[in-house]
Amino acid sequence: MKRLTALTLLFALQFSFCIQAQAIQDNINTAEQLNSTTTEKKDSTKKEKKSWNLFKKKNKDESLKAKVEYINTDWWSSFQDPYLSEYIALALQKNHDMKIATISTEEYYQNYKIQFGTELPQIGVGFSPALVKLPGTSDSVGAFSLPGIANYEADIFLKNRDKTKSVQKQYEASVIDERAAYIAVASAVGTVYFNIVRMDKTIELQKEINNQRQEIYNLMVLSNKEGLASTADTVRANKALVKGQSDLIELEKQREKLLNQLAVLVGESPENKNSLKRITLDELIIANKIPAQVSSEIIENRPDYLRAAKMVEKAGIDVRVAKKEFLPTINLTGLAFFNSFADFGSLFTTKNMLWSLAAGAMLPVFTGGKRIANLRLKKAQYERVLQEYLKTNLQAIQEVNDAMVSANLDWEKLSRTLEQQKLEEKDFNYNQMKYDQGVISKLDLIQFRENLLTINQLVAQQKTEYLVDYIGLYKACGARI
Repeated sequence: MKRLTALTLLFALQFSFCIQAQAIQDNINTAEQLNSTTTEKKDSTKKEKKSWNLFKKKNKDESLKAKVEYINTDWWSSFQDPYLSEYIALALQKNHDMKIATISTEEYYQNYKIQFGTELPQIGVGFSPALVKLPGTSDSVGAFSLPGIANYEADIFLKNRDKTKSVQKQYEASVIDERAAYIAVASAVGTVYFNIVRMDKTIELQKEINNQRQEIYNLMVLSNKEGLASTADTVRANKALVKGQSDLIELEKQREKLLNQLAVLVGESPENKNSLKRITLDELIIANKIPAQVSSEIIENRPDYLRAAKMVEKAGIDVRVAKKEFLPTINLTGLAFFNSFADFGSLFTTKNMLWSLAAGAMLPVFTGGKRIANLRLKKAQYERVLQEYLKTNLQAIQEVNDAMVSANLDWEKLSRTLEQQKLEEKDFNYNQMKYDQGVISKLDLIQFRENLLTINQLVAQQKTEYLVDYIGLYKACGARI
């Protein structure tokens, strides 16, 4: 009988260890799959390699390198603006939205580890000293007990394994969400920065316009005193001056707000906004870099597209788990109990040991339709997620096309405005010669000068619009433009 019991225990332990070993091997395979799924896909010119293992502890350098790959810093370096590159680097290290996204990813990873723990045996031990007085005796004796229990749900139908895979897909989606957050913040930094550069140029030109209008107004006042200009003309000149001053105040207000935004984006206090440096708009290298077409691989590499695909996979696994809820649950339980009176040294002897091994299967017979409703719910969720995936696919194509159209047309518009600017410069130089020869008045020359300053403001605006649309294309392509 003892041999039979020992063989039974040995067989149960071997069975448990085999299942545990298989679960660990599945986890290793899962880790390999995660590493492959989170590796960036190939683009048309270059193969990218994974810089860190999702299922190994990430050190600071490896983590930062991964974030650099998220936003494609080489693309930002193409602007050859050291200040912009510095702000992008600061955002990588200090931006709170980026940090929140990273922490959220860590939360999902820990959820994955929690779920994986349900696949492994659960073992608990305890120790309980006591003082016991037995009936018919006058003395008390010490007692020691050491219980130990092990419980394992034999995952024969791989229900727990599928639950772990479902949580794994959610984790993979969170990694993609983290990448999307980094791209969005980098795009916001670039957009705000270029708008600040535009505001610097626009304010500079507006000040020149106001100086011109102030000079016009002064000339009109003198002419009015001499009877050469009407009071109505003087009032109109004054109105133009006041409007220009109001426009300048509005532009300065917008620049202050943009500086506050940039400070927050790079993790600085808005109080330090005046220390934020930038180059001038004239120093920016602006060229038409819009590709003629975008590869479908780039669209498929968009974070929202990848996330939607992961959620479809997760929903499919959830349906499979709901079906397996109709199958029985099989549990293995082992108990070892050591008990000793008075002598602690004899606690672990076989005469003081009590052990047991049990197995059981439980199948819910009636749950009020709960399992059927759950299966139908998961199927409905799968259909909804699938439709969201198809919708995301179409939206991705639309956003890329919209971004390309906007950038290309803005470039054409900027080219036409630059031609108009050259014509205005020629016109002003021609009128400057006429003024030097005494053909036109200084008042007329000032008006031509204001026309040139106004077209310069329009050029600054359209340059920025093109740059912002170019950033929009970068974001629409998932930073893989």
